[in-house]
Amino acid sequence: MAPPEKTVLIIEDEADAAELFAEMMRVSGFRVLKTSSSIPAIAMMNAEKPDIILLDIMMPDVSGLDILRQMRRDPTLANIPVIVVTAKSMPADIKNGMEAGASTYLTKPVGFLELKEAVEHALGGPSPAI
Repeated sequence: MAPPEKTVLIIEDEADAAELFAEMMRVSGFRVLKTSSSIPAIAMMNAEKPDIILLDIMMPDVSGLDILRQMRRDPTLANIPVIVVTAKSMPADIKNGMEAGASTYLTKPVGFLELKEAVEHALGGPSPAI
């Protein structure tokens, strides 16, 4: 019997990037949830309790860093690994992301193997794909 599918929540406002990340995760055996807005993200996290989150920083409504800080203060969400995937690549940006609680900080563009390895590392083992 196969282990239950792990769920990834993608919080990304650029539709093309969101779909690219979603396809990368589907190929790796994940159930994918997506939102292009920070506002419903916390509600989705509470409802779905994803195994891992891919989070953009530059969002149109609430900054991804604010979402991350809010997650880390919530005991029911605090332990979900978060991989920041963003175009913000300055050392100060990376420092801010890691201090806010990111498990890993990746800068766009992100390749399939780089993302897959980051997800595997954040989850503590190989991805669910065979």
